[in-house]
Amino acid sequence: MKVIINPAKNNWKQYTLRPVIEKKALQKTVSNIVQTVKQKGDKALLEYTQKFDKATLSNLSVSHEEIEKAVETTPENLKTAIEQAQQNIETFHLAQKETIQKIETTKGIQCWRKSVAIEKVGLYIPGGTAPLFSTILMLGIPAKIAGCKEVILCTPPNSKGAIADAILYTAKLVGVSKIYKIGGAQAIAAMALGTETVNQVYKIFGPGNQYVTEAKGQVQQHGTAIDMPAGPSEVLVIADETCQPNYVAADLLSQAEHGIDSQVILLSDNQEIINQVIEALEEQIKILPRKEIAEKALQNSKAILFNNWETCIKFSNAYAPEHLIIASENYQKFEDQITNAGSVFLGNYSCESAGDYASGTNHTLPTNGFAKNFSGVSLDSFVKKITFQHLSEEGLQNIGPAIEIMATAEDLMAHKNAVSVRLNEISK
Repeated sequence: MKVIINPAKNNWKQYTLRPVIEKKALQKTVSNIVQTVKQKGDKALLEYTQKFDKATLSNLSVSHEEIEKAVETTPENLKTAIEQAQQNIETFHLAQKETIQKIETTKGIQCWRKSVAIEKVGLYIPGGTAPLFSTILMLGIPAKIAGCKEVILCTPPNSKGAIADAILYTAKLVGVSKIYKIGGAQAIAAMALGTETVNQVYKIFGPGNQYVTEAKGQVQQHGTAIDMPAGPSEVLVIADETCQPNYVAADLLSQAEHGIDSQVILLSDNQEIINQVIEALEEQIKILPRKEIAEKALQNSKAILFNNWETCIKFSNAYAPEHLIIASENYQKFEDQITNAGSVFLGNYSCESAGDYASGTNHTLPTNGFAKNFSGVSLDSFVKKITFQHLSEEGLQNIGPAIEIMATAEDLMAHKNAVSVRLNEISK
């Protein structure tokens, strides 16, 4: 982890950059995959699964028997843990349901807004080096609460053509309709376009690597909605002298182990704290099963010393992290100053892993600085907001003249006439 001392504000931009694949090459590769899936359908999906996942499949769908076997073989203690997380996530997202409020804007005019579920949604669940069954909870639970009629799931198989038991168990638990053994950009293309086996959906959810993120961006341009730009994971920790350096090191490594393109940032106004955290990092990383991945991620990562805590907050807002941890006993003093972050963890005991798994908040969050203008996934992500209105005769009489004047000023006489014919009829 590189240490940077008091960078000038005009140099901050270079320190907020994320590691990326060369953009033109990435766009071309993903575009070719999307077009091939469009042209060849299931055949392309099977070929890409062989090429990228080293799995030879005869069927892209997960069978009922595979799901039932996974339910049987998933350890009971893991089932209990998943169900505890499910309860907390469900509680948090149920509280996001809105009661319809009919507002009388003028006498005789009622307006209201209703949440209507998106009928068909697709969930992308990363598999690869870490099958993220927890993401199924984060996406499947709000989809179920919202009332989505069809929820399908794509996730890459291992080289034997199998899906992790925990993924299949969790998918069944939250009521996923169909599960497919498809990963990467080709999975996004399949859900957006539809194939002989995979049903087309209206909106795609889920994190992934830069190929998945690019594919989501490309299919969005052709009419399929996506949750947000959600690429490689990242965390920024602001730590002061009241932090626990070994906790901070553990939090940084919890994100670094996601993938080699993950990024972790440490900010502090205390040089000794930075030194202690780096020392703890070096000790803790030795025993990690995913040590090599974490080490490569740390090469993209930084510890930055600033003169004061306020500057740390300002840099964090400029960086706009996916996850922000305020590692301080005095977090209350600064939480109102946070304007850009996907999810915030306050105090020494609020580890980011809690949000990843079981506290109740959603862990599908904007990355790569998009926390400046995107929210994380919530119940609202799975619904459309449709407005309704009803005007009585009295209501139209009350606002009709204003509409006629405004429409005339814009030279839209048919708009004016839609009001005038009604007012004329009422006045007879």
